[in-house]
Amino acid sequence: MPLSPDFLSYFSDLEDPRVEDRNKRHRLDDIFAIVILATICGADNWVEIVEFADARKDWLQEFLELPHGIPSHDTLGRVFASLDAHVFEECFTSWAQSLPVLLQGGLRREVIAIDGKTSRGSHNRRKGQNPLHLVSAWASDQGLVLGQVATKAKSNEIEAIPRLLNMISIENSIVTIDAMGCQKDIAIQIRRQKADYILTLKDNHPTLAWLAKKVMKAAEDKTFEGTPYLRQIEKVKDHGRQETRRYTLLSCTPSVLRRAQWPGLQSIGMVEVKRTVNYETTKSVRFFVTSLTYRQMAEFMRGVRNHWHIEINLHWSLDVSFADDHNRSRTGNAQENLSIIKRIALNMLNKDTSSKIGIKAKRKKAGWNNDYLHKIISQ
Repeated sequence: MPLSPDFLSYFSDLEDPRVEDRNKRHRLDDIFAIVILATICGADNWVEIVEFADARKDWLQEFLELPHGIPSHDTLGRVFASLDAHVFEECFTSWAQSLPVLLQGGLRREVIAIDGKTSRGSHNRRKGQNPLHLVSAWASDQGLVLGQVATKAKSNEIEAIPRLLNMISIENSIVTIDAMGCQKDIAIQIRRQKADYILTLKDNHPTLAWLAKKVMKAAEDKTFEGTPYLRQIEKVKDHGRQETRRYTLLSCTPSVLRRAQWPGLQSIGMVEVKRTVNYETTKSVRFFVTSLTYRQMAEFMRGVRNHWHIEINLHWSLDVSFADDHNRSRTGNAQENLSIIKRIALNMLNKDTSSKIGIKAKRKKAGWNNDYLHKIISQ
C-alpha cells in the first residue's frame, strides 16, 4: 500500500456507509486509496478518477485487493455522498495538524490565515441548493491547509470560525482574519488559545472603526508626539505593477483601550497602499486591530502581507490546479468530501520542495512518474 499506515490511521474513524448494503462489492480502503492517488495525479471528478484507475489497474492491483475490479464513477459518487462529512472533516484536520515542519532551525511563529471560499459549481438552483462554502485555516509560511469547516453560506463564517479554531492548534501563531471575523468572541478565543490576532476593521463595527480612524488622525496631526508608534514603507515591483505600502502601528493609550473595550487589544494598524498598473494609479487605506504591540511591526507587516496568501496559494490554486469551481458533485455529502480529498492532495503536493514547479505541473509529474508519486505520498 503506497499510502503509509501512519497516514491511513488518521482516517480510521471513517465508517463505511454501506455496512448494511448486501450489494457492497468494493472495499472502502480501495475506494479511498484510488480517489486520493487519482486526485494527486490530476483527476478532478469521479469520471476522471475511474479513467486513471482503469489506466493504472495493473499497478493498483499490486497493493489493493480490488475483488471486483475498478469501481464505477457512480459507485464512487454514491460512497462519497454517504460518507459522514463531519467525521471526514475531523479526520482531515487531525492529519493536517501532524504536518507542520521545522523552519529555519525551529518551529517558526506561523501566520495562520482564516478565510472562506465558495465552490461556485456546487449549487443546484432547481433544487434550491446553495453552493458549498468552506472556511479554511492556512499556514501561510508552510503552504498547508490546517483545517476546514463547511457552512451553508458566507454569512455563517462568524459561526464557523470558532469551530475551526477549536479544531486546530494555534499556540504562538499570528491569526489573521478579514472583517467578517472581526468579532470580540473570536478575539477572546484566539487569546485563550495563546495566539495573537490581526483582524481587519471595517464598518461592520462602526464605533470601533470610527475610533480607530479618529485616533490615528489625531496622532498624525500632532506628528505622533506622546504616542508610541512605528511606521515603515515597503515598495514592490512585479509584472508591470508598482506598489508602495505604508504601514503604521499605533500603540493604544489607556483611554483608547477603555473606549474600545476590545479583548487583548494592544495596537491599531493602518496600511496605505498606492498601486500603479498600466500607468493608472489607485489608492486604498485599511485599518486593523491587533494584539501585537507597536514594537512588533515586522510581525504585523508579515501578518498583513501573508494573509493574502490564502487567496493566491489556496483558493486560486484550488480553482486553477484542481478545477474546484467546476465541482458539480451535488448529491449528499459528495461535494464536501471531494473538497477534502483535494485539500489532502494539495497538502501532500505542497510538502514536496524537490521540484520548483507549480501544483498543476506537480500533479502531472506524479501521474507520469511513479517514483515521484511515491515521494509525494510518503512524506
